[in-house]
Amino acid sequence: MQITNTILMIRPVNFRMNEQTAVNNYFQEQPDITPEKINAKAQNEFDAFVAKLREHGVNIIVIDDTPEPDTPDSIFPNNWVSFHNTGTVCVYPMFAENRRKERREDIFDTLEKQGFHISDVMDYTAAEEEGVFLEGTGSILKDRVNQKAYCALSERAHEELFIEFCEDFNCFPVIFTANQTVDGERLPIYHTNVMMAMAETFVVICLDTIDDKKERKSVVEHIKKDGKEIIPITEEQMYQFAGNMLQVIGADDQRYMVMSSAAYNSLRPEQIAAIEKHCPILHSPLDTIETCGGGSARCMMAEVFLPRL
Repeated sequence: MQITNTILMIRPVNFRMNEQTAVNNYFQEQPDITPEKINAKAQNEFDAFVAKLREHGVNIIVIDDTPEPDTPDSIFPNNWVSFHNTGTVCVYPMFAENRRKERREDIFDTLEKQGFHISDVMDYTAAEEEGVFLEGTGSILKDRVNQKAYCALSERAHEELFIEFCEDFNCFPVIFTANQTVDGERLPIYHTNVMMAMAETFVVICLDTIDDKKERKSVVEHIKKDGKEIIPITEEQMYQFAGNMLQVIGADDQRYMVMSSAAYNSLRPEQIAAIEKHCPILHSPLDTIETCGGGSARCMMAEVFLPRL
């Protein structure tokens, strides 16, 4: 299946703007309030977001972060781990050194206690020693049904390791570069899932970020060949995290497209209608998390596809 009903989320205790990720995450900003207030606001946004998802029947497994070690970006677990229907867990190499501390084996124990089966751990983290990174489902967008994986190359997504991942999981790699304008210069977007969201029957994507015409054509052809509708967004909408969405399954097998309120409010009526043709939309305010963390709704959700015992 392309999507799941079960989502792992990490409730933050030391959330703030991570100075180590800000060097190539151009979405981050430092608000003029204390770290304590930033974390409190992030916790409130997190709790309201979880409550909304649970209200619609999504199975949310919340793990509390710990004060030590210091992990300001722990709220974004999808970058260090992914859970697959084969029973395999993947652990990924991270660009920022303080993000490597987010990796916790006790989370695997929690999932097993809840009845999920883990048969194998695929650990790519040795690549960090070579300065090679691939940040989970931030970097990799899998079309699970059609056995393809999309990746926008950046300092956090290296081509060789992405190809190795595709070989390990029998996926066809669709590789491109997605850029954003920073101080008049076109620079790589840090994660694929900021400019592209893969749902069962449609794809939300900022095609304007793919400057190379051949690469853009290739991405479009792959999506269309697999019968998915393309719903384009603008770069301006991408900066409101309109590309950072995730489709989930709620009660009674109902599909929902999940996003932040900022993302939803940036969409034009015809774009909302295009999405709602496929499924209803759920949105929740994540302003503090987006401003300081440079990530949004999709980044906060690590999908669990593991088989149950």
